[in-house]
Amino acid sequence: MALVYKKSMKAIGKLVPEKMQPLWNHPAGPQTIFFWAPAFKWGLVLAGLGDLQRPASQISLSQSAALGLTGVIWTRYSLAITPKNWSLFSVNLFVAFTALYQVSRAVKYQQEQAAK
Repeated sequence: MALVYKKSMKAIGKLVPEKMQPLWNHPAGPQTIFFWAPAFKWGLVLAGLGDLQRPASQISLSQSAALGLTGVIWTRYSLAITPKNWSLFSVNLFVAFTALYQVSRAVKYQQEQAAK
């Protein structure tokens, strides 16, 4: 399977424009998991943005906190690895922001309910 993948990437690489070759051949470029994992993780960001419309009473505090913490940890990790993976950094930063915003909404809602 690895041989098929390598041959496919070599064939596709011939079609990539010259200006795009540095990105194509980058250690964290489209030929590696370091590119595709963050690319697909943007789905979490889109789901988080969609959840902004959800009533605060329906937000899972533990789930949002875990997702936010995971985003913070992986944001830090993306700067500690070599090569630095700016795509991984940016997606995890957005995951952290959207999840932690949901945490703040849930906590605010719980405080308002306790005050009633």
